[in-house]
Amino acid sequence: MHEFERYSPDDPRHAVELVRTHPFALVVSADGGVPVATHVPVVADPATPVGDSFAGATLLGHMARANPQWRSFAAAPDVLAVFSGPDSYVSPTTYGRDPSVPTWNYAAVHLTGRVEVADGPDDTLAVLEETVRALESLRSPSWDMAASRGRFAELVSGVVAFRIRVSAQRSVFKLGQDLPADLHDRVHGAAAEGPHAAPELAELMRRVDPRAHGGGA
Repeated sequence: MHEFERYSPDDPRHAVELVRTHPFALVVSADGGVPVATHVPVVADPATPVGDSFAGATLLGHMARANPQWRSFAAAPDVLAVFSGPDSYVSPTTYGRDPSVPTWNYAAVHLTGRVEVADGPDDTLAVLEETVRALESLRSPSWDMAASRGRFAELVSGVVAFRIRVSAQRSVFKLGQDLPADLHDRVHGAAAEGPHAAPELAELMRRVDPRAHGGGA
């Protein structure tokens, strides 16, 4: 992914938080042909704490054993994990002036690294349970999996778990940072409420670029 300097968040924790709160990733790999991609939950491994970047950290994921993509991991271990945050089309009607052009506001984080398949059913089960813990931590109340661990064990044979050792992180947070303050306010207001509102995007705009509407990071 090409990074634009003007669309880089001033606080690297925004990229880390996007990955944590939008864990349904696109895992892309290529084994000498057309790239293959699968949408799967991918979470950070608590054994490798994340600082201001995921570089050097480890991700946990899993996919159905029936999915042939994992079979290419040994021969082609370099993969890309794409995390998409909130997004929305921005119509020129929002600006209230012409000439204007439409655009798209969005946030995304790309993590590249080397993937390895989990070693055996116990390791696979550990990845599954850690994935559930990470996802449940985003909810209140959260679900206690203790009573269902037996059911988890029954499903392990149909699942392939994997780890991605992250080597690089790229991100784009295109949220109107290049707009004059008055237009930025209009775009934020349209995202916050109205017939085409995108509340999650509005909140991200407030946190990443608070100059025009009195927010804070």
